[in-house]
Amino acid sequence: MTGNSLGSILLKKRLITQSQLEQALRKQRQQARVYGWQLLGEILVNDRVIDRRALETALATQAQLNEIYSLQVDSEPSQIDILNVSIDNLSMHELLDQLHSGVVLTPNVDHVMKLQKDPDFLRAYALADYRVCDSQVLMYASKFLGTPFKEKVSGSDLFPRFCAFHKDNEDITVFLLGGAKGVAAQAMLNINERLNREIVIGAYSPSFGFEKNEQECLEIVEMINQSKATVLAVGVGAPKQEKWIYKYKHKLPHVKIFMAVGATLDFEAGVLKRSPKWMSNLGVEWLFRIYCDPQRLWKRYLVEDLPFFWLLLQQKFGFYTSPRFETLDRRHVPVNVKVTVNRLLRKRATTKV
Repeated sequence: MTGNSLGSILLKKRLITQSQLEQALRKQRQQARVYGWQLLGEILVNDRVIDRRALETALATQAQLNEIYSLQVDSEPSQIDILNVSIDNLSMHELLDQLHSGVVLTPNVDHVMKLQKDPDFLRAYALADYRVCDSQVLMYASKFLGTPFKEKVSGSDLFPRFCAFHKDNEDITVFLLGGAKGVAAQAMLNINERLNREIVIGAYSPSFGFEKNEQECLEIVEMINQSKATVLAVGVGAPKQEKWIYKYKHKLPHVKIFMAVGATLDFEAGVLKRSPKWMSNLGVEWLFRIYCDPQRLWKRYLVEDLPFFWLLLQQKFGFYTSPRFETLDRRHVPVNVKVTVNRLLRKRATTKV
């Protein structure tokens, strides 16, 4: 049994916390490195490639390097704040190791700007279990703030890696929700063919504006429940996908992992091209996306998202303040309906007159 599967069992039985598991796994990896070097050294000594004194000197140096590495890892923050959202400082490998249940969101600059204005989106974000950096621009921003992320973990990279990671895990089955008509179904075929396993067991492309149609949403919930999928990947764009997960999550008892994946289903179906790797690495993927869909995206990137850099400067120099949203009565207001206290008060005043 691997340390990872043992950790999963201990977590499920609530015998340890996530942080305790992470610390134990880190120590396990460090010990594996030490013993691995010792074994290699003994082989070299036995083959008379080096002598015993050279081995001892090399192992002492390696121990010092391991100690420095351990201090560096321990000093890394677990979360990094970019404006009003805390983003988990996780690598792709760490996330895949840890992800057994919960909601996974992948913030980028556009999300961060929407979070300045949309309280419902912010609430969905606040209740997510994992928020990982999906933007090279946010990577640059974290370095500018002095707390760099370990790695960019974009949703379009994470989802295929997640499926490949669980290729032989029969407990993982996926339902795809999103894309234009036929896109989710094509993505399902492509993924299953690539992995040589029916890991995706259901797919549905909703109608335009489906989130406002309660009947269709309930039919989707029933569809997902009947499939008994343990993972739901929702790709209908932000903030729609995050709000939908937040609103209907409690109606999906079989689903253990919820992933908001944006345009990933279009990429998987082959109907949309990803930007060249060099553009993504440089942080200019947005230029490629504008080129592919200028009518829809020019305003997002060139107007709505540009104030991010001014807000980032404010955060750097300590005068950024998080937006304060008016209190909403959540007992009666659906997630995707914006009703302010002032509007409610005006309505009540008019009724009294």
